[in-house]
Amino acid sequence: MSSPSKKVFVASRLPKNTGVSGWVAMLAARQAGPRLEGHITADVVVIGGGFAGLSAARRIMELDPTLDVAVLEAGVIGEAAAGRNSGFIIDLPHEVSSEDYGGDSTIKSREAIEISRTAIALASTVAQEQGWGREVFDPCGRYSVAISDEGDRHLVDYAKGLVKLGEKHQLLNGHEIADVTGTSTYTSALFTPGTIMVQPAAYIRGVADSLRDPVRVYENTPAVQLENVGRGWLVTTPQGSISTGRIILANNGHAESFGFFRSQLLHVFTFASMTRAFEPSLLPGQRKWAATPALPMGTTVRRIQGQAGDRILIRSRYTYHHNIEASEKTLRRAGVKHDQKYHARFPQLPDVPMEYRWGGAMALTWNSVPAFGELEPGLFAACGCNGVGATKATANGIAAADLMLGIKSRLTEIFARFDAPKSLPRQPFRTIGAKANLAFREWRAGGE
Repeated sequence: MSSPSKKVFVASRLPKNTGVSGWVAMLAARQAGPRLEGHITADVVVIGGGFAGLSAARRIMELDPTLDVAVLEAGVIGEAAAGRNSGFIIDLPHEVSSEDYGGDSTIKSREAIEISRTAIALASTVAQEQGWGREVFDPCGRYSVAISDEGDRHLVDYAKGLVKLGEKHQLLNGHEIADVTGTSTYTSALFTPGTIMVQPAAYIRGVADSLRDPVRVYENTPAVQLENVGRGWLVTTPQGSISTGRIILANNGHAESFGFFRSQLLHVFTFASMTRAFEPSLLPGQRKWAATPALPMGTTVRRIQGQAGDRILIRSRYTYHHNIEASEKTLRRAGVKHDQKYHARFPQLPDVPMEYRWGGAMALTWNSVPAFGELEPGLFAACGCNGVGATKATANGIAAADLMLGIKSRLTEIFARFDAPKSLPRQPFRTIGAKANLAFREWRAGGE
């Protein structure tokens, strides 16, 4: 009787970062953790040291502190996609319609909020345990801001939906949001208090450093091959290997690099620019605030308070890259757009240039569900953040840990009802469609 054939999954590419993240640049250089060398064993291997992977490791540590867990990060903790995030751990869905707000919509919105607040609860526990200050973890809420009549109407409609959900919020007129931002560009705003703002690179470093034995984090250690061996798995890295019973794949779009979720993930990059530090008196208003756009695909803005001065972060521009790599040329083009949006919003700062520009990868599914679940016996996925990485990836990691350990939780209950990711059109129609759709959405957002 012949033995079943082994399954081997080989990485076709490794993550590549574009530009220098201002969040990383503002921190002292990290003393990277050890690189895996030689052969070891572990009960669980987590592939990916970002929001999903570290949250999964944290959850495992809380549920069963006897498990030997190895976290593999391809680069240095905080320098990949998680440290390129804009730092919003958002508790509310982006879209809450007040029209036709029936039972199904209410349930879906409440479940989305529950997912987000589970992520926030884990983040808050780590922050309290580690004694982080507000420069790393700030429960300050966020503003959604408008600069057009359409944006104003959208915020009013969104507020009506929040009323029906019983969620706290405050609508602000143009003068009131000007007192916050120091600029008269915005015509209205909606404040919601539940969002947590983080310095993403510092946050990710802090979560990694909060993990205790027998959880080990290996940096500069990409997984390059996964092979099922008997009832377990062999994970190979450039200089070592791990025998394990279970794997959590928490590398977002790069799950496809191993052949998983093939033709189900859209690889979209978003871009950010951050100014050099400036004298706070140059810009009135509050020294620290964060705003997302009223319309999807608009411009996210943060004012960051620092000891050496304040900075402005601008995030906008979305591009599709099937090879999960954005070029420096694409980054430069995004930077031109950023400068236009920055100067339109802050004419008071004509002599404060951008100091850092960077891109970060996202993985979207066509039907906006996570790429999640047990893909092979003992191999679990926590991928497909769908553009709200700090929140959804954290929740994905928690849910994957629960599923792997056989824990029945609200997250596993909710995630079990998600559809599978929908298959995307074949190439070249996928690329043509993705680029056209992104261009249309950005055009529709206009100045927002």
